[in-house]
Amino acid sequence: MLRPVRTLAPLSRCCSSFVSRMRFVDRLKRDDGACAAALQSGQMFLFHRLAPLLQRTERGTLRPVARRTSDVQSILQRLGSDPALLEQSVLIGCSQQNQAQFCLDIGEVDQVVLEEACGGTFIDLKKSFFLLPAAEAPLVAKGQALLRWHQTSGFCSATGRPTQRNRAGSQRVCSDIIYYPKMSPVVIALVSDGKRCLLGRQASFPRGMYSALAGFCDMGETLEETLSREVAEEVGLELLSVSYSSSQHWPFPHSSFMIGCHATVSPAHTQLSVDQSELEDARWFSLEEVVTALQVKAPPPRGAAGLWLPPKHAIANRLISEWAERQRRSLDGD
Repeated sequence: MLRPVRTLAPLSRCCSSFVSRMRFVDRLKRDDGACAAALQSGQMFLFHRLAPLLQRTERGTLRPVARRTSDVQSILQRLGSDPALLEQSVLIGCSQQNQAQFCLDIGEVDQVVLEEACGGTFIDLKKSFFLLPAAEAPLVAKGQALLRWHQTSGFCSATGRPTQRNRAGSQRVCSDIIYYPKMSPVVIALVSDGKRCLLGRQASFPRGMYSALAGFCDMGETLEETLSREVAEEVGLELLSVSYSSSQHWPFPHSSFMIGCHATVSPAHTQLSVDQSELEDARWFSLEEVVTALQVKAPPPRGAAGLWLPPKHAIANRLISEWAERQRRSLDGD
C-alpha cells in the first residue's frame, strides 16, 4: 500500500513568503505582460548548448552564475549579438528576494568569448551536477530541461505547423492545441528482506557502484505495478509491500521524474535471478556494508574491491540512507 512518510508544509504557512512567491510565478506564466516586465529586473542563468555557466568555489565545488538581465543584454550588445535573444529566455522560478529567475541558451555565441565576458565556464551538466550545491542543482537541472524541451518542440505533432510559446515559456500552442513540458516517470526502489537491502549495477555505472533498482513506468501502470514488474523482470523477485519515500526531478538522460520508494520481499524468497540484459549484477548487502559505503566519497582505486553508492544529490542515496537509519533504530530498539 502506498503511504507517504513525510508531509509537506504546515497549514500555518498559507500566507508565507513561499506562497507569495509561488503565486507570483504562476501569474507570470499566465500574464505575458507581467512576465516581460519581470524579465527586465530578473536574474538570468546562462547556458551554452545546454551546458550551464558555472564558477568554481574555494572548496572545489561549483555554483551557477546568476546575472541581471540588464547585464546579459549589455554583454550581448558588446559581443555584437542580437539583444532580442533575451526573448528566448524561459522562466524557471523566483528567488528568496522575490526576483524572477530566467534561463537562456546562447549557443550561437562563441563559447570562449562568452565565458570571458561572463566570468564563468560552461560545463556539461553530466560532469557538473554532483558538484553543485543541493539547493541550486535542481534549478540548473530545471533550466536545462525546459530549454531542451523548447529546442525539440518547435512544431505541432498534429498539424506540422510551428508552435508558438508564451512569454514565460511554460507552454507552446498551435491553434487550439496546447503543449506543456513533459517528464518521463521512473520508479526507483530500495528492496529489503528485513535485514539486507538489494542493490544492482548496470555496465555503464562507474566501477564499484551499485544503486537501487529503477525502471520507467509503462502506459496505464500504477506506481506499484511498475515497481512489481521491474523487480520481477530484473531480479526475479515478487514484492510484498511498497511505501513511498520522496521524489526528484532527474535531468538524465532527458528530464525524468524519479519516484522513490521502499519495498519488501519475503525473507523466505530472496534467491536472485538476474536478467543480464537489464543488469550487470545485483546483490544483497548487509547494514554494515551499506554504512561503510555511505562514508565513501569517491570510487575505489582501479582493481580494488569496495562498494560505492550514488552521490548525495541522487534519490538512490537518500533511499539507502533512510533504510540504514531504520535498520539502526530497529537494532537499537532490540
